[in-house]
Amino acid sequence: MLNQLRIRNFKSWQDTGRIRMAPITLFFGANSSGKSSIGQFLLMLKQTIESPDRKAVFYPGGKNSAVQLGSYQEMIFRRDPKKKITFEYQWSLPRNMEIGDPLSDDVFSGDKLRFSAKVERGNAARHLIQIAKLKYCLLADRANHSSLSVELSRKPDKHEYEASASPYNLVRKQGRAWALKDVVRFYGFSNEAVARYQNAGFMQELNLAQEKLFNSLYYLGPLRRKAERLYKWSGSAPESVGYDGGDTIAAILAARDRKISPGYGKNAKPFEEIIASKLKEMNLINAFRVKPISAQRQEHEVKVRAKGSKDWVDLPDVGFGVSQVLPVLAQCFYAPPGSIILMEQPEIHLHPSAQSVLADVMIAVIRSKENRKERGIQLIIESHSEHFLRRLQRRIAEGEILKEEVSAYFANITRTPATLEPLDIDDYGNIQNWPQDFFGDEMGDIIEQSKAAIKARGQNAKKSRQRK
Repeated sequence: MLNQLRIRNFKSWQDTGRIRMAPITLFFGANSSGKSSIGQFLLMLKQTIESPDRKAVFYPGGKNSAVQLGSYQEMIFRRDPKKKITFEYQWSLPRNMEIGDPLSDDVFSGDKLRFSAKVERGNAARHLIQIAKLKYCLLADRANHSSLSVELSRKPDKHEYEASASPYNLVRKQGRAWALKDVVRFYGFSNEAVARYQNAGFMQELNLAQEKLFNSLYYLGPLRRKAERLYKWSGSAPESVGYDGGDTIAAILAARDRKISPGYGKNAKPFEEIIASKLKEMNLINAFRVKPISAQRQEHEVKVRAKGSKDWVDLPDVGFGVSQVLPVLAQCFYAPPGSIILMEQPEIHLHPSAQSVLADVMIAVIRSKENRKERGIQLIIESHSEHFLRRLQRRIAEGEILKEEVSAYFANITRTPATLEPLDIDDYGNIQNWPQDFFGDEMGDIIEQSKAAIKARGQNAKKSRQRK
């Protein structure tokens, strides 16, 4: 799980400030306020790791990528190529990492890693992007242990790097005096770096931890596919429901043997039943099922029984909101344990009461268990829904979720440059620092409506007197 994040000089953000990441992390703000850029940055790092080009510092994306960010100059703050993109994040490891020095028998142990990097444009003529510095820190998990930091820095005016560690002493092998020239993407120590030292084998372990982090990140965009009448399924299990939810039904079918407990003290239920129950709780349908149209064919149909009806109908024949929230529910419960799920506007096309219940569903997701073990899901959500936030505030007040389990931020574009401001939520769910007109000027609208009504009544009374 991500614990902290900070980004500088990326798109509209000169500096996001340190972002506290919680099991449920929320970003709010007006359109074009920059809140989407935070998720885009994480997705760019993910697709860079998945890119086959190990020497590409960033992979901004292609035709089929989750994000397409263009050139380095297009993604840099104020398009100033002299600026450097710097970023850092900290995450919890699924299990303790132990690094032993074979030369000194020192052992370093920790359950959290912190990573930071600085990226710059080097050769202006070739638009070459290069790493200026990267650093890992394994944070000690015990009071009497030391943290371990490892750094790779580019030498001034040279395409060469120097590795260093503290309080770990890297010892170079005899005859290995060559300069370090390669870095793996934005985060990695090359095989050359490992081979140069007698005791640098742990560097590959740091690379692997980084890759595992971003392999656990899944994304669902705000524009989900329309419902279809028939879905083909080959019998394989997709990695996720897809950026647009196109593999939702395949995921539901692939997960039929899984049982999920949707919260503390709740019985585990078959996957499809969990999805159906959440749709019912949101008051969207009465029943839901997926079945093959015949035993000899791969096509499946999704049947829904709408509220107040006894008839089963095809998914496209019910409200659009059902087809749009179905990928959200499926992704949340389909993702493997330890996943980080990034979603944009999961509440889109839902009426206010369903948006409120969706917040309860998200609480159930972070509380869920599989095979009697915590799934440990983290949700990063970009939203415009006041009803979603209000329900979370209520649940904090009721003790259903701790305030520490929710982290909410507001992208404030009234300042230049824009700032990302944390919402101060107390133990009773109150937000102590509501930004002005956070969800629109509701009180102002009520006052102006009252004024208009009084004015209209006065005009009508005057006309009535004139007719007499």
